[in-house]
Amino acid sequence: MTQFRLHLQLASDTVKVLDLDLCQVLLMNDQTYPWLVMVPRRDGMREMHDLLPGDQQVLMGEITAVSRAAQRLFKADKMNVAALGNMVPQLHFHVIARYEGDPAWPGPIWGVKPALPYEAAALADTVKAIKNALS
Repeated sequence: MTQFRLHLQLASDTVKVLDLDLCQVLLMNDQTYPWLVMVPRRDGMREMHDLLPGDQQVLMGEITAVSRAAQRLFKADKMNVAALGNMVPQLHFHVIARYEGDPAWPGPIWGVKPALPYEAAALADTVKAIKNALS
């Protein structure tokens, strides 16, 4: 098995939060939406069905755990989970806390507003809170 490498676009747009058994959990550097990205640490994967069946089961459990933790932490009205991969071919999943009345509600968030990066202290606090919520 080859060593896991995070796609350059994901690396430039996110901050690492932690590693679960299968996925690396990242925070999108956009304070407009509480937005996590989960990347299975398996090189060469583009689609969920490319994963081994055991990894698929672990993935679903991790997506569920991260979604529940994010919904509690961010007090979201709705959680969006998406796997598009049209711009970044590496298999990854978006877990996004949504609120009635957010800038894109009720539509998808992509392309609605330019990213608004976190300030350093807010970014550190958010990463810490997510780590605690997932512990």
